[in-house]
Amino acid sequence: MYISDQRPTARQLWKQPIGILEVGILSAQGLLPMKTKDGRGSTDAYCVAKYGLKWVRTRTIVESFNPKWNEQYTWEVYDPCTVITLGVFDNCHLGGNEKPGKDSRIGKVRIRLSTLETDRIYTHSYPLLVLQPSGVKKMGELQIAFRFTCLSLAHMIYLYGRPLLPKMHYLHPFTVNQLDSLRYQAMNIVASRLGRAEPPLRKEVVEYMLDVDSHMWSMRRSKANFFRIVSLISGLISLSKWLGEVCQWKKPVTTILVHVLLCILICYPELIPPTMFLYMFLIGLWNYRSRPRHPPHMDTKLSWAEAVHPDELDEEFDTFPTSKPQDVVRMRYDRLRSVAGRIQTVIGDMATQGERFHALLSWRDPRTTSIFIVFCLLAAIFLYITPFKIVTLIAGLYLLRHPRFRSKMPSLPSNFFRRLPARADSML
Repeated sequence: MYISDQRPTARQLWKQPIGILEVGILSAQGLLPMKTKDGRGSTDAYCVAKYGLKWVRTRTIVESFNPKWNEQYTWEVYDPCTVITLGVFDNCHLGGNEKPGKDSRIGKVRIRLSTLETDRIYTHSYPLLVLQPSGVKKMGELQIAFRFTCLSLAHMIYLYGRPLLPKMHYLHPFTVNQLDSLRYQAMNIVASRLGRAEPPLRKEVVEYMLDVDSHMWSMRRSKANFFRIVSLISGLISLSKWLGEVCQWKKPVTTILVHVLLCILICYPELIPPTMFLYMFLIGLWNYRSRPRHPPHMDTKLSWAEAVHPDELDEEFDTFPTSKPQDVVRMRYDRLRSVAGRIQTVIGDMATQGERFHALLSWRDPRTTSIFIVFCLLAAIFLYITPFKIVTLIAGLYLLRHPRFRSKMPSLPSNFFRRLPARADSML
């Protein structure tokens, strides 16, 4: 979901670059001590940047909580909808340690190039956030400067209508298992190649930059993805609430205006598409005021990292297979069964609604199918002899009728649909 290179493997199929990305890795401020050296806290920080096939690494600034690198790098850009990743690490291989540990993670920054204005220089400090078993922690800030220079605006706009991946991915798509296997093999190949570089990039650095553990089960990520879906449909929920208020005449002036708009659109149906596009145009102009001034970064609220339970974090950082005691594994397994049970119920309800639609014409319940096909015949005759504008007007006025003409009981179509048979009774 945050790919940095979408070119084919064969160089003969590469297109011309559309722009240049310049990144200046300036400094870091307020880094926390990552290890103890001579009885005091110390950090030997370096920064790694990865975009496309090119990985770069700054020099290591020894024993400094405010390292200054002031190094600049450039990349050719072939697609604007890509992401550059920068990570800061503590070097644990200095000082002649006989048994050096792994390089520690300090934090990571991702920047999507499509969110950048062309030819604008950005100088911004990004917080370095890392998730630990004790919770999310700010490890400092990374100050970087970057600019995306576009070589051809027309070519870049043309790319927005092109497929993301090469043609072969759509002719012969990979299965999910094949993708997972290829990602794992590619990570090992990249890690072994960069491990032979000078200075070398350790395997733990490559794994962190490539997010190799993103497919592992995490209660926190599951909650975060659920609330991402909720936020997406919140607009539809708000629209349905507004429509409900209009139908209930809670704001009579708004309801009258909706009646007038309904009559105008029914009398002139050719105005419906341009009105929709004009409305979206006005929404876009209205939202221009609240556009982000800086490229977005890691969001702890979106990641559900601030309100996560400590045991859920401990489970996320557990090894695979698990190394926890039997009673802890049993407790987590029971919790997982509880969550999966709720998901199973929701999926079963969705399947039930779909099977009820299918039962309308499948004759599983002969009476409901007979009633429905007779209704379809009568509706077809009625719609053939009645102008469509009259039908739409009657339907709209019925939907917007006053509350005194409404019943608090479910409607006839709703009652009929809920009585349709599903296949849940055929399951063991």
